[in-house]
Amino acid sequence: MKLSMKTFLFLPACGLALLMAGCSEQPTANTKKAEKPDPVSGQSALFKMYQVARTWAPDAEVTQMKSIHLTDVPAVRGEAGAWEATFYSPGKSAQRNYTYSVEEGEANLHQGVFPGQEESASAAAAKAFLIGAVKIDSGAAYKTALAHAAEYNKKNAGQTISFELGRGDTTPNPVWRVIWGESAGTSDESVLVDATSGEYLKTLH
Repeated sequence: MKLSMKTFLFLPACGLALLMAGCSEQPTANTKKAEKPDPVSGQSALFKMYQVARTWAPDAEVTQMKSIHLTDVPAVRGEAGAWEATFYSPGKSAQRNYTYSVEEGEANLHQGVFPGQEESASAAAAKAFLIGAVKIDSGAAYKTALAHAAEYNKKNAGQTISFELGRGDTTPNPVWRVIWGESAGTSDESVLVDATSGEYLKTLH
């Protein structure tokens, strides 16, 4: 079968059209790269920081942790865009702060795990606990806290939820403090939840 000159001219034109169509899809891939990072739970961030802290001190124990609110990261109650934890080494009689962030931030907040300076802190031993004691994640702690702060939450549904983790005053276990607001000092409502058992402990106003 003979092909006409029009047919030969049509084939390159089709190839060019397909090439242009392929190029038009590239911005979609770039759009996906620009998507905002997802926040992470406290337990997940703590473990990531602990892995790095153990390279500093194999006997590293946790003394405290808090969430850091990032405006560019989607708000998910029970999670946060960044976390800061302090680890204590009995062998070194020293402590060290670490941060974990899902994106680059201001000051010393960097994406991934970032260590601070080692500091002498023998008194921190009284506050230290093993990471294995944190059996309840921040999301589960929030659900427990919400059950005991439903009325306040209803009136303040848009508030940021913050978290603090530390040694309890009335229990040997670490305790989650679930805070309605940016910090415990400025909050009118926060709930204490046992980080080992998940048990509700107290509501603070």
